[in-house]
Amino acid sequence: MLIDSHAHLDSPRYAEDRAEMLARAAEAGVGAVLAIGIGEGPAEMHQALDLCREFNAKRENGANLPRLYASAGIYPHNTPEADETALAKLDGLLAEPEVIACGEIGLDYYHEGAPHEIQREKLIQQLAIAAARKRPILIHCRPKEGTTAAWDDLFVILDEHWRHTGLGGIMHCFSGSYEQARRSLDMGFLCSFAGQITYPKAQELRDVAKQLPLDGVLVETDAPWLAPAPNRGQRNEPALVRYAAETLAELLGVTVDELGSATTKNFERLFHLPPFVGN
Repeated sequence: MLIDSHAHLDSPRYAEDRAEMLARAAEAGVGAVLAIGIGEGPAEMHQALDLCREFNAKRENGANLPRLYASAGIYPHNTPEADETALAKLDGLLAEPEVIACGEIGLDYYHEGAPHEIQREKLIQQLAIAAARKRPILIHCRPKEGTTAAWDDLFVILDEHWRHTGLGGIMHCFSGSYEQARRSLDMGFLCSFAGQITYPKAQELRDVAKQLPLDGVLVETDAPWLAPAPNRGQRNEPALVRYAAETLAELLGVTVDELGSATTKNFERLFHLPPFVGN
């Protein structure tokens, strides 16, 4: 069994075939998907939870679908919208049992967008809400090419405002260095690898991934983006998480089944879920 630890199931790109897309995931051996609740901004944070409830109900009625979990958070580029109303909405969503994580949140210095000081301020506020609700976090960290400022600022914030909680989280779509991976693992994070690990030019990332312990990794799609190499340029979906899993398994010297079992246990451990969450 595989778990897609990060997919944007509420994307409009699934509007015409969302049920069929999820059925394909189940047929491909994906037992669970973490649906990311950021939408196009705080006004849409609830959409992942809505989908989680809709499709889990169908699953309980016999449909062959993966189990869905949800997150909620305010994406770095949307942090100027993180007013008191938005933060209160986030707090309310994190109180729901299906919403097992806060995210994706973090820092993005790659694109021109929200001022960096606003991103940092609102990240700290969201960390406080997640800590109070005892929810692990899903971190987005993207520096400008050739720089480490986003990672440097992120670790300063996490060291002061998150490490002491012991809640950990996921470094989503990890693309950092081995040092950054090691610091993340030491703080209780899992490093999650998406389709970009399959790209021909991603050898540096593969070199980092093969040094990590099996109990420190996850796989994801970041669907509908980052389709793996054989499908690059097309819409991504959870069924395609197997490509990242196959590449990571080869790097770590295990079978895909062994990687699936390990990453499922890692996911269950992080979120304090009972075994066999997809069954």
